[in-house]
Amino acid sequence: MRHNMSSGSIIPDSRPRIVFLNRSYWPDLEATGQLLTQLCESLAGEFQVEVVAGLPNSLSADAPADWRSRTVHNGVRIHRLRHLQLPKRSILLRIANYLSFQWSVRRMLRNIGRPDVLVFETDPFLLATEAGRLMDRQPVRVVGYLQDIHPDVGVALGKVPNNRYIQSIRRDLFDVYHRCEHMVVLSSDMRQLLLEDGLDPDRVQVIPNWADVQRIRPLDGPNAFRQKHDLADKFVVMYSGNFGMTQRLDHFVQAAAQLADDPRIHFVFVGRGSLEQALKQQVQQLGLQNVTITGYQPLSTLNVSLNAADLHLVPLTAQLTRCLMPSKLYGILAAGRPLLTNAPAEAELHQLTVQNQVGLVVPPGQIDQICQQIRWAVEHPDQLQQMGRNARELALQQFTFDHSLKKFRQMLHSVLADPVGHVNCQCCQQATEKSAAPKADSTSRGHS
Repeated sequence: MRHNMSSGSIIPDSRPRIVFLNRSYWPDLEATGQLLTQLCESLAGEFQVEVVAGLPNSLSADAPADWRSRTVHNGVRIHRLRHLQLPKRSILLRIANYLSFQWSVRRMLRNIGRPDVLVFETDPFLLATEAGRLMDRQPVRVVGYLQDIHPDVGVALGKVPNNRYIQSIRRDLFDVYHRCEHMVVLSSDMRQLLLEDGLDPDRVQVIPNWADVQRIRPLDGPNAFRQKHDLADKFVVMYSGNFGMTQRLDHFVQAAAQLADDPRIHFVFVGRGSLEQALKQQVQQLGLQNVTITGYQPLSTLNVSLNAADLHLVPLTAQLTRCLMPSKLYGILAAGRPLLTNAPAEAELHQLTVQNQVGLVVPPGQIDQICQQIRWAVEHPDQLQQMGRNARELALQQFTFDHSLKKFRQMLHSVLADPVGHVNCQCCQQATEKSAAPKADSTSRGHS
């Protein structure tokens, strides 16, 4: 409904209603929440945008005191759900948090009515099953927006066994994906994984994440972050992002240990996450004086901290290549800083780095070569500066918010142009036929 200012009357709002599902949203500092917030607020002029969200894991320092009670923020209606927030030190506690939010979403979807489009993300990944339940109850257009692909991530990390139960969860998730009007992923590697499960190529689209190239940009002159942490004369190797299971930051701490005898080089880890304490313990046990660990930076100073690095670390292990694409990449490019990645040669991240000459690459698991490349970078400042210039240019050409927003808006209009539920009905029949046939071990195939 809209308020007519001239007459004071309430008039129906004819804009299509788009509902997003994701735990992380404003004022959460986690990357997926920040990205979704920017997307939703930019769509809010053209659509009625609503977000079913949870409680922040990392609260922005400049968040207003009344954020819990706000039901509308920058044109977006927020359905803020209560759920468990147990410490994430064990997988069981994390699962409890995920299930708690999922159950809250289930209750909300029973009462939210029928949106024109429902978009589910992957925090937590079982939100797909709630979208499937909604499709079972009524015809509805559903879009899957995958920031990562589960349970493939857990299997790749060795955190969950690839047993029949996990395979059953995966089949259920992919059955929902088959029923969706459209699937959005972040990389060509992720798209290929979905296509190998038989999804229609015309309904699986790559829309990469982005950086705000106006707010994140190269800076010259003294850097306040470097000054604060006594790094003015150091070659700073930085990791900025989530300290989680997918990053394997222990490899880079081991590299820091091997480089501890070089007083020029200093490692900085900026962020928070479930493995923060483990990271700090590893640094302490190794007695490293060349490592600094600090929390997430406020949005107002993020550009300064990104620019403080001479070289950014962008981990992507071989097992995770087709499961996710690190969102930190785009801020690094926008800041005009070079990167070092251990993504395998066939990965999109590796190829992007090499083809656009925006950084250095090392084979997965090769700590000695990480050290060699960092030493090379220290000795070749001119080449590194050129990589930084290339990075900024690449960000402007391919990874601005406007590029991704245009693709997302076009996708929504394409979905809205189709009759409600036509894919659901076709794919229900296909899913029934598929479930009756013998199934291969799709989880292990996804990591071949």
